[in-house]
Amino acid sequence: MSEWYEDELADVDLGDRRLNRRAARVLGSLGKQPSRSIPGSCRSWSETLAAYRLFNHERVTAKRLLAPHFAATVERMREHPVVLLVQDSSELDYTGKESITGLGPLNWVERQGMFTHLSMAVTPQRLSLGLVEAQFWSRDPAQPHKNATRKRTSIADKQSGWWLRSYRRACQIAGQVPETKVVSIADREGDIYEVFVAWQQAQQEPRAGWVIRACQDRRLPEKEPGQSRCYQKLWARVAACAVLGRMGFRLPRKGKRPARHVIQTLQACQVELKPPQRRGEKLPVVRIWAVLAREPNPPAGQEPLEWLLLTSEPVETPAAAEQIVNWYLARWQIEVFFRVLKSGCRVEQLSLRQADRLECVIALYMIVAWRVLWVSALGRLGPDLPADVVFAEEEWKSVYAVVRRSKPPPVPPALGEFVRMVASLGGYLGRKGDGPPGTQTLWTGMQSMMHYTICWLAFGPGA
Repeated sequence: MSEWYEDELADVDLGDRRLNRRAARVLGSLGKQPSRSIPGSCRSWSETLAAYRLFNHERVTAKRLLAPHFAATVERMREHPVVLLVQDSSELDYTGKESITGLGPLNWVERQGMFTHLSMAVTPQRLSLGLVEAQFWSRDPAQPHKNATRKRTSIADKQSGWWLRSYRRACQIAGQVPETKVVSIADREGDIYEVFVAWQQAQQEPRAGWVIRACQDRRLPEKEPGQSRCYQKLWARVAACAVLGRMGFRLPRKGKRPARHVIQTLQACQVELKPPQRRGEKLPVVRIWAVLAREPNPPAGQEPLEWLLLTSEPVETPAAAEQIVNWYLARWQIEVFFRVLKSGCRVEQLSLRQADRLECVIALYMIVAWRVLWVSALGRLGPDLPADVVFAEEEWKSVYAVVRRSKPPPVPPALGEFVRMVASLGGYLGRKGDGPPGTQTLWTGMQSMMHYTICWLAFGPGA
């Protein structure tokens, strides 16, 4: 049986079969010990040297390394009736690593690094299927800020243009998986009028739908009563609608904000938006739906949670409004992904000579981070599956022997039970009320599992 990393890079094409095989081996090494450095993940100097030669090879690019993973993700999407393509961007900070060429300024000149924008396929049940797109971008050091020319710059040439490119990628995928409904999900930075236009003018069917949290209180075509110059606004229009219903969910902890239960009222209506002015371009009016989710009674000392969600999907019933909010809530999965990528895989600690070489290493770590999320969610959603649908025999047997301090059974334990075993190696206590294991305890436990697996293969019953 092939290993997971061999399957994920089965169709990689780096122009040389030896490079293809090496890429899979390096991915396997990084996946076993994601928190360690490249030399720490490799078992010998020869493996370490082979990894660095891979990343420095002129034929190897992040795009080529991720292409087979993207294709595998699309294949996994075919098995689900609805898939959400959650997109978000994040900065990768390499301040202090002056030896890396090709980086650019981040939010101020003294901070150096690059940006990445990802689209990740997630089911409505929060099972991550993998990435379908990864964009890397570094600001020009000679022009770190372009506020003076922003309005004269085409959306395609702006950093914000990646939201539009990601939506077009979603439409492309929707055409590849016609039996699956594809919906692009974005936060406030994705509130870009050109995305609405691209959806409205799309010629293909099926086309991708979208849910975007509003950032701007856009103007409507209608004037305010008795006002000749003032247009009606989007927020007020939706807020004036009757309440469709209520819904509740658990808001996860973020920074100093504690986790808590939230109950929101839901209002919705269909609106036309007045297009913004663009130099040299006249945009059309678009007709979309809007859902206003408000928390009327927040806990004392807490800001009320309020979202205005714009969408291509009709929202005429309480169930439809609740579905839009639930789809938007799936966006948190990509925030967890970035946390695994930065804290678990520690990609901001990497050092290579060139930014494009650095991108190649990050590309493989992105696949590793996805698998951590996938294992975590699969243990929660498919707890009764046998553990060997995910883990090799030497993995589940070695962990079972260590955690239970007894001889492994002839058949593998249930996946949900085994994921808890692995997480216990990373500090998961499994107390009543603890809930399922988190990604941090899981990625830590998976590293410990690697050491036990090596010992099992060397000294276990089959040695």
